[in-house]
Amino acid sequence: MPNQYDITTAAALLQGDAQMVDSSLDLDLNGYIIRVRSNHQPLLKKLTHYFEPVVASDTGGEADIEVLAVEREVMDSGLDFTDWTREAGKSGRKDSYFNLPDARVVHKVRTGMLFLQSNSLRIAAGPCLENDNQLINFICSQYMSWLQQREWLICHASGLVAEGRGIGIAGFSGGGKSTLMLNLLENEPVNFLTNDRLFIHATDGKVSARGIPKMPRINPGTIVNNKRLHSLLSTERREALLQLPAEELWVLEEKYDALIPSLYGPQRVTTDAPLDAFVILNWKRDSADESRVTEIDINQRQELLAALMKSPGPFYQNTDGDFLSQDATVEPQRYLQALNGVTIYEVTGKVDFDAIEAQLSTLLAL
Repeated sequence: MPNQYDITTAAALLQGDAQMVDSSLDLDLNGYIIRVRSNHQPLLKKLTHYFEPVVASDTGGEADIEVLAVEREVMDSGLDFTDWTREAGKSGRKDSYFNLPDARVVHKVRTGMLFLQSNSLRIAAGPCLENDNQLINFICSQYMSWLQQREWLICHASGLVAEGRGIGIAGFSGGGKSTLMLNLLENEPVNFLTNDRLFIHATDGKVSARGIPKMPRINPGTIVNNKRLHSLLSTERREALLQLPAEELWVLEEKYDALIPSLYGPQRVTTDAPLDAFVILNWKRDSADESRVTEIDINQRQELLAALMKSPGPFYQNTDGDFLSQDATVEPQRYLQALNGVTIYEVTGKVDFDAIEAQLSTLLAL
């Protein structure tokens, strides 16, 4: 695809001669309807199962936006992509992008998947069924953009809801927030809100929290010691993993989808709640100190904001059609203002999930 091509030509190239099937998938995200169409029925079936908690029963034929998922071979676009710089602590090439007038093409380096993002057309093209996680992220990014265009702040955090109270869990890279979140779900009154992207919005003195319909994508270190998750691994694989040194198991990257309705029950997913508390994991695996939870004043500990602040990423496009540059900065003051009145806890000492779960269960009345 020559670099001078516009959005219409780019869309035609990505879609090729693919013909969309008659059926489609509608997702209801707090009243924001995303319609997913595809040329591949098995892909729609798989997405329907994945997004089960937010599948719309009846939208009256209307949708806010449409996403096309084109199942096809990896293609060479011919574009001169620029690498998107990864966050601190992440290595290797992941995303690259090329800007068109009012649109952006994003290339997934490892899989060859291509995504066209604009305010009018949204297309994923490539081996979507094989790389469904990247397609799911693209679909979720549309809701994320919609929220951010309405002044919601993105947090790199998990989220739970207990008796109608939202609780965020953030941590520095590899800090164990997903493990803690899934362990706390063992408390029956606790529901899943989000795994890795939590959105917050302050208005009229109240702070609201929303999640995205992305299920936890977890590593073996989270699975092997949680009985409820054992079904995600074969018995042989789990036994082999338990033989690894603890440090090696902790850092092992081998992703598995933990579908909350299947594992914890169909009614254990909530999409929004008032935000009551935020837990920031600042513990250390090599610490000799006992694990403890302490209430803090985030205004006096602003360095901890780095654990929860998050850049919108390459798919975010504002209502004017402009994309953020990858060197755009996140504004800590906006987070401080949004978190005003929210109880903030810091977790310090050694990594001890049992000790912290017990303390949080008492503090948060789980």
